[in-house]
Amino acid sequence: METANTITIRGEPSRTAAAVYALAADLAAWPSILPHYRYLRVLEETPTTKLAEFGASRDGIPVQWTAKQELFPEERRITFVHVAGITRTMWVEWRIEPREWAVEVTILHRLSYPPPVLGDLFARWIVGRLFVENIAGKTLRCFRDRIESEG
Repeated sequence: METANTITIRGEPSRTAAAVYALAADLAAWPSILPHYRYLRVLEETPTTKLAEFGASRDGIPVQWTAKQELFPEERRITFVHVAGITRTMWVEWRIEPREWAVEVTILHRLSYPPPVLGDLFARWIVGRLFVENIAGKTLRCFRDRIESEG
């Protein structure tokens, strides 16, 4: 299963890209700006990594996972590897790319389940389409609204 959610955030590219990156890197701030997140607990932290427990809601259906975040500030890129939960082994990448008068933000997800029992079908249609794309889309819209409102 591979998904990609992309949004354009208006604003001066270098300032806007820095604001998106700072907010995406600051996991502790997520619950205060993401109403679909029920909780987020940082369990371990170094200057470039965090291990955290996430709890979100997909239209009232609770979901949870544990992931390790890794920061690549020079590339304006952030990765996550899910280490627990139904999405264990999912790889996620945030790409923050300045454009002429805006910033394009993309969240990529990749997940493979073992093929014997509905693996790829379950990953693609249930996990990917119903949950991952929905939650990532809400996250990007909240980030856009927050950053554009701060002007």
